[in-house]
Amino acid sequence: MSESTAAVNYSSYLALGEILAAQRPRSAEHDELLFIVIHQVYELWFKQLLHEIEGAMRFLATGDLLKVQKNFRRIHTIQRVLEHQVDILETMTPQEFNAFRDGLDPASGFQSAQFREMEFLCGAQKTGYLRFLEPTGREREQLERRLDAPTLHDAFLALLARRGYAVEPHEALIASLKTIYEDAEGRYDLYLLLEDLIEFDERFLLWRGRHVRMVERMIGLKPGTGGSLGVAYLEKTLSKKFFPELWEVRTHLGSGRHYGAQASANATTPADRS
Repeated sequence: MSESTAAVNYSSYLALGEILAAQRPRSAEHDELLFIVIHQVYELWFKQLLHEIEGAMRFLATGDLLKVQKNFRRIHTIQRVLEHQVDILETMTPQEFNAFRDGLDPASGFQSAQFREMEFLCGAQKTGYLRFLEPTGREREQLERRLDAPTLHDAFLALLARRGYAVEPHEALIASLKTIYEDAEGRYDLYLLLEDLIEFDERFLLWRGRHVRMVERMIGLKPGTGGSLGVAYLEKTLSKKFFPELWEVRTHLGSGRHYGAQASANATTPADRS
C-alpha cells in the first residue's frame, strides 16, 4: 500500500514522529527543552499567521469584509497566545538560561525568517534585514518574494480606493479615514476593518514589549547571541507600526476641524512605516 493510500491515524496525520524528534538540546540542562519547545511553537504560529494574513488579503481583494473579519478574529486570538507564551518562558530564571545559553551561539531569534516574512507581508519592508538573517536558499527565496509582493497595507489601500476613498497624498488618506470613523454607522464594514487592523498593530506592539522585557529579565543589557544587539536593538522596534495612519487619525477625531497644514507637517510618510 502506497504512502498516499495508507490508513491514517492520529500520529501519522500530525507527523508526531518527526515533530517530537525535533527537540535536540545541546546540553544536559533541564530548561533547554522548554526553550526549544517555546520557540518551535512560535514558528508554527508564525506559519499560521502568514496563512491567515494571506487569506485576509485575498478577501480584501474581493471586498468580502465579513470573511476578512473572520481571519482577523483568528489572528487576534493567535496574537494573544504569542504574548502569553512569554509567561511560560519566564518560569525559567536567568541562572537556568545562562546554564545553556553559550551553546546557542551563533543562533539568534533575530534569524527567524518567518517573522521577517510577516513584517515584509504587512508592509515593513527593509532589504537590509537580509544581511543579518543568514537564510537558507529556500528562506532567501521566500523573503525576496515577500519583498517584491503586495503587502497587507497595499491591499488595505487598494480596497479603500475601489470604494471611492482618496488614499494619496497622505493628508487625503487621513481625511478618508476620518470620514469612515465619523460615520461609523453608515460605513460599518469599513469601520470594523479599521479596528481589526489597528488591533492587529497593537497586539504586535504588546507582544514586542513583552518580548523585550523578557529578554532584559533574562540577560539584562548584554548583547544577544549571534552578535545581535539584544535589548538595545529590541527597544528600537517598540515603535514599529504597520498602519501608522490609523494611529495618526485618532488625533483628529472629534476635533471639529479639517486636517490642516500643521497636521501635514507632522505626518508620517510611507518610509516611516519601516
